[in-house]
Parts: sequence; C-alpha cells; structure tokens
Amino acid sequence: MPRGSSPTLRKRRLVAELRRLREAADLTIEEVAERLECSASKVSRIETGRVGVTPRDVRDMLDAYGAGPDTRDELVQLAREARRKAWWDEFGDIAPGRYVGFEADAESVRAYQGLMVPGLLQCESYTRALIADVLPHAAPAEVDRRVRLRKARQALLREDDPLRLHVVVDEAALRRVVGGPAVMREQMRRFGEVGELPNVTLQVIPFAAGGHAAMDGRFVVLAFPEKLDPDVVYIESTRSDVYLEQPADVAGYSDMFARLCARSLDPAASAALIERVAREHA
Repeated sequence: MPRGSSPTLRKRRLVAELRRLREAADLTIEEVAERLECSASKVSRIETGRVGVTPRDVRDMLDAYGAGPDTRDELVQLAREARRKAWWDEFGDIAPGRYVGFEADAESVRAYQGLMVPGLLQCESYTRALIADVLPHAAPAEVDRRVRLRKARQALLREDDPLRLHVVVDEAALRRVVGGPAVMREQMRRFGEVGELPNVTLQVIPFAAGGHAAMDGRFVVLAFPEKLDPDVVYIESTRSDVYLEQPADVAGYSDMFARLCARSLDPAASAALIERVAREHA
C-alpha cells in the first residue's frame, strides 16, 4: 500500500484529531465519558491509541464536541480506514506493537543499533541464529514466521518508492559472532549488497571513536510523507516499546543522530571496515 495510507497511520491521525477537538471544545475526558455514558478509561484509551475506535464511537464523540458535518464525515471515514486489515496483521502476536505499521508508512528511517545488526539489514542465517540465542525455546514454526516477517519488512528497501534508510551501526555489532564465522561472513556480504542501494546509507561508529551520543541504547526516528503526520521516535526494550511524539523529544533524538553520524566513519570508510572485519571472520 502507498506510503502514509496504512491503518496504523490512519488511526494515529484519527486519535490525534479527536483529542484536539475535545480540547477545543473545552471538555475533560471525564465530561466526555459522562456524555457518552461510558468509562473515562475508554475515552482515554481511544485518545492514546491503545484500543480501536469504531465509526459509531467517532460519531458520538464528535456530536459531543459540536463538530460540523464535514469534519464528522471526514473522521468517520478515517475510522473506517483505520479498521482495515494490513499485511502485518497476521504477525500481530510477534510484531513489535505499532512499529511495523509505522515503518511501512515511513518515508525515511534513521536508526542506531549498538549490539546487533539492524533487522532491515540482517541476512536470513543471522536472523535465525539471533532468534535461537534470544528465544531458545521458540518452536520451528514460530522461528519461520519471524523470519518471514523480517523479510517482508526488508522488502520496503526495494519497492518502486523505497524506504530511505540511514543506519549507524556500532563496530561491536560487526565483531560479535552470532551463529558462527560462516554466518558472519554472509552477514558482511549482506551489508555490502544493501549498502549499494541508493536509498540506503550505512555508517559504522568504530571503537576508536570512544564514547558517543547514543551509548544509552538503540533508537529509531521515523519520518512520514505527510505534514499531518509528525515524526516519531521508537525505543525498543525487552519489557516494553516506547514511542516519543513530542516535538522536543523528536528534535533531541534527531540532534543525537546527527552528532552520532559526525563521529562515525563515512559510508566509504564504513564499507572498508566491514570488508576488513569480513576477512577476519574468514
């Protein structure tokens, strides 16, 4: 589906507009809940995107806000579009929250990864070895599904209108042997193949750079094609996923990424380092 048209982004636009209209009507969440004869927690979960919202819910909320017919028709249609199925729905139990939908919608992604190869750049054998280390009790069928999901996400890099990807990888991810030397050699070749794509920029921050701006951990900054959809920062952890959407937070991580790039090797020097590491794995 075209960039910016998936249910994930439609839902994000919808709940943001519902929240804006409630605030413009000078109503609290509790007052809205009283008018709709529902719980305040339901209204709160709708506005934060934690639950789905039906077209009927949208009509009732907009009536409470005194919205005009044009606004009501537009947002009800948006609610219908937000409920459509997407290709990643079949992976809902293993996909990281809303992230896959945001990634599919994004025009560009800037990412830093410290300890492992970023998912969009992994070869299949590296992915399988990584899953075996992180999820040792995963059934073969689950491993296969996770590999399929990873490949489907990687297809974004080779579409007619491909995702623009700028990744900074720590040298540690190149040297940490996952799956054995043969797997790492294949992974180094994968770096070379993807790094030649015109929409991909790959930089390595070497050990020699010392401390750097992103030592606290990995993060992703996603930008979308429409101005209606502000950038979002995604921070993944083993316990939960965090999405930062406040302009100050996004600006802070964008600045961090810029400083990280300045400390990293340029793409040509990064490719040379990857080649040297590949020979060491041989």
